[in-house]
Amino acid sequence: MTAQRSQAKTPPLALVIFGASGDLTARKLLPALASLAGNGSLADGFVLVGIARTKWSDDEFRDHCLEAVPDAKPAWGELVRRFRYVSGNYDDGATFSQISAVLADLDEPNAGGGTAGNRLFYLATVPALFGEVARGLARHDLNRPGPGGRFARLVIEKPFGRDLETAKALDETLHECFDEPQIYRIDHYMGKETVQNVLALRFANSIFEPVWNRRYVGHVHVTVGESLGVEHRGSFYESAGALRDIVQNHVMQVLALTLMEPSATMDPTSIRDEKVKLLRSIMAPRPDEVGRAVVRAQYTAGTIDGEPVLGYREEDGVDPHSTTETFVAMRLSVDNWRWAGVPVFIRTGKRLAKRSTEVVMVFQRPPHLPFAGKLTRGLQPNALILRIQPDEGITLRFGAKVPGQDYRVRTVAMEFSYKDAFGTDPPEAYERLLLDAMIGDPTLFIRTDEVEQAWRLLEPLQEAFSEGYPHLSLYNAGTWGPLEAARLLEPDGYEWVNP
Repeated sequence: MTAQRSQAKTPPLALVIFGASGDLTARKLLPALASLAGNGSLADGFVLVGIARTKWSDDEFRDHCLEAVPDAKPAWGELVRRFRYVSGNYDDGATFSQISAVLADLDEPNAGGGTAGNRLFYLATVPALFGEVARGLARHDLNRPGPGGRFARLVIEKPFGRDLETAKALDETLHECFDEPQIYRIDHYMGKETVQNVLALRFANSIFEPVWNRRYVGHVHVTVGESLGVEHRGSFYESAGALRDIVQNHVMQVLALTLMEPSATMDPTSIRDEKVKLLRSIMAPRPDEVGRAVVRAQYTAGTIDGEPVLGYREEDGVDPHSTTETFVAMRLSVDNWRWAGVPVFIRTGKRLAKRSTEVVMVFQRPPHLPFAGKLTRGLQPNALILRIQPDEGITLRFGAKVPGQDYRVRTVAMEFSYKDAFGTDPPEAYERLLLDAMIGDPTLFIRTDEVEQAWRLLEPLQEAFSEGYPHLSLYNAGTWGPLEAARLLEPDGYEWVNP
């Protein structure tokens, strides 16, 4: 089922995608645009302009767009007829001159209404080209709206640098070409309805917000698990690893929304200010604590869904002696009034038992149980589990009496499912984020100070990992990681809540 019709509608604009012949465009961006077209969210004056090195004509690009979304509504086919394409190298001034000419032509009023001088540039290229493309746009005055236009914006994909130094260098280049309010750094996790619903759950329900603090919460878990391996990205992953690929962005963004203070309003500045404050409060393990507070590991051969899979070092593009981590777990703390003393455990990995992203708030145990010990053997601490993907929903875990003569108490669960409650699956993340970028809502996009703070937080760990510390553990594909990850929680008397 598709999402309900969106109430927002874009202004007239040209969406210019660099890397239009690539995998991201075909798998994510084009289906998202097709869905928006089917929902009536795109203005009559909307046009997509594809940019890539691939030698295509306008018609060949249009055919590619239709083939990428074969089951789209008729509105998609009508829209695609107006799409344009420019082939060229990103370091060639002639490419940007041609883009400028195409945009000027599209700005003119026509049967579709014209794009009115509004531009959204989407960098779906490899990160090494972000600065080059931004400079090319600026040199040809494409960093400003066309005649009569209201905006020119730049959307860039993660990763935002490889460390603090490269993130700052990238931002310096971008800010030479675009103002910060024009830059939309996209992390697709932030487009998920379940991530956004964290704010609604906390601040629209008086039963949750009063207990969302250190007085009632014993510890917090965040799991970002993938059952897939590195697939065809082996060479990329060798230079990234789980810390850079997932912890620095997805995990930190989810943590920030989950643990931040209430914002005064729901405007973008207020929400992003509170996220930055939270990130500044997170205390990562010091170098002398890494050995007992951090686990890094790599998957070996195993079984996923009953099928044998290769180990990481046997994947294409991977060094047979690689020490790159595919799994990271660590204990964090938050140095502020709300969360002081509450341990926060995070883990992420590839080739885990299942694909799942969850946030688990485990509450303090009651100070005294009047029941005999054997009557409460099945009783676990109360917990609130936010299922971000898949099976989006919320689980509330609590104790209840088992029917019968004995007063036995065990844990039961109340389940909320987005699909069951609203009769529809949540919209795809890129659908929401593309629409927000086109209408100019930056709430779910990453601000430059958020990026820098996340890198600053993890910089000591990056240095430790590069020096081979802590030692690299191993785990079988199809499990929940190495034994060391379970032992990470033992000193506090806790255990992971597996999806």
